[in-house]
Amino acid sequence: MTKIAFILLCHKDPEGIIAQALRLTAAGDFMAIHFDARANPADYARIRAALDGNPQVTFAQRRIKCGWGEWSLVAATLEALKAAEQQFPGATHFYMLSGDCMPIKTAEHVHARLEAEDVDYIESFDFHSSGWIKTGLKEDRLIYRHWFNERQQKAWFYRSLDWQKKLGLKREIPAGLTMRIGSQWWCLRRRTVEAVLEFIKKRPDVTRFFKTTWIPDETYFQTLVPHLVPEQDIRSRTLTFLVFTDYGMPVTFYNDHYDLLLAQDYLFARKISPDAMGLKERLGQLYLETGRSFATTNDGRRQFEFLTTRGRVGRRFAPRFWEVETSIGRDRTLMLVACKKWHVAKRLVDRIGQVAGLHGAHYLFNEDATDLPDLGGLQTTLAKRMRHRRSLVRMLFEFWETDRLILCVDPASVELIEDFYRDRAKVRLLDIDCSFSDDYLIGHAKRVGLAGPQGSEAAIARLLPTIRADVRFDSERLRDLNLAGLFTMRQEASPEENAAALAAFLEVPADKAREIAATDYLFVD
Repeated sequence: MTKIAFILLCHKDPEGIIAQALRLTAAGDFMAIHFDARANPADYARIRAALDGNPQVTFAQRRIKCGWGEWSLVAATLEALKAAEQQFPGATHFYMLSGDCMPIKTAEHVHARLEAEDVDYIESFDFHSSGWIKTGLKEDRLIYRHWFNERQQKAWFYRSLDWQKKLGLKREIPAGLTMRIGSQWWCLRRRTVEAVLEFIKKRPDVTRFFKTTWIPDETYFQTLVPHLVPEQDIRSRTLTFLVFTDYGMPVTFYNDHYDLLLAQDYLFARKISPDAMGLKERLGQLYLETGRSFATTNDGRRQFEFLTTRGRVGRRFAPRFWEVETSIGRDRTLMLVACKKWHVAKRLVDRIGQVAGLHGAHYLFNEDATDLPDLGGLQTTLAKRMRHRRSLVRMLFEFWETDRLILCVDPASVELIEDFYRDRAKVRLLDIDCSFSDDYLIGHAKRVGLAGPQGSEAAIARLLPTIRADVRFDSERLRDLNLAGLFTMRQEASPEENAAALAAFLEVPADKAREIAATDYLFVD
């Protein structure tokens, strides 16, 4: 009799995780949860309080701070997998899920599907010849070592890669392995999982190798399983339905996708929108039904491609993502850092990323050269960013797979700030009150063209009072708006005072806020 141990990787939405665990275990199956160590501790405590008494749920003994493209994702998977293998001896299959996956078939159908064939389901294609990688690094993922995160430490990531190439520091693939690649969403039989875990113990060189490859969650299990299991026992496909847009972003499913999802020859779907409460409720009820039959096809991706190239009225399909996705998202938190001294805000956002692990972008609506990921061309010009600002921010949330994002804004951008406050997202604002020396204001006047490089000191001195009033005006106007969730940091305040504002603004523990506020170079001109 089939019993599934679901391996759940998640980092947000505690109520959704609890509901998902209760739903899947109600059908007689099991779940092992790894909740990202970077996530809100209160969310994890909420999940533990709700599920600790459930004998069909277990938790990874060690929580990992996860980052996209890093070994940490594989390490987190292994932690949950080991917990499930030890805790649930009756589990016959182990199925990888994320927090935004939902079943699109009944539990009865899922079990029958796995019983029909004694095989493993995992995408596993030849790394070099399959063409699975469409863009970006290919062989360089493997033959060079990657210590830095490409999204968070882009400069160091590519600098390290260039140095290794110049020094000829290529490395060999571990002996006996043929590199394979595919989706991270797999379903493996118990004996396959046991073989993988035993192999890891015997071949520590393999794990050492993968720890410094780039995006190992697409190659680790995909390479080891075919090394340990006969080819005829593997179906090189995933049982989780997912679609990618032309921009390389996973498609998000909404309430009106119910019929489309049920018609697909898959057992689960990813990603379900956190706002699609109706879809979640219907799929949750469906999972526990009995006697339901499904007429399935495999045309979901073709339908999506066909309709998006032609356009259609409504949320489901449209000619361009940014023409319909006009909300950032109800369950997301956008944190705006307003500061006239751009270098101060940039340092603060970078420091927050280092200490608290939150993603942030610099003055993307004020500065053309802001470093941004490729979002299908939407990020290319300031005019385009401003015109589609909510959609651009929503895509950043999706790209970084986060529900908390920090942006730098100029205090003069009042219209922009007010527009974000009108969104359904939770919006908070941190106003940084800086001191402005005469030397700084003179430099500012020259940078913005108010004073020429050869202007007389007397002429510049006459401008100073007006310039000083101007830079103060924008911050005062922000405060006069009486916006909810407005916090203030001051250059003249003590680190303890600024830490209190930061802790409330970021919703982080007081010790992390103090570490950020105590940064000695923060206000240096």
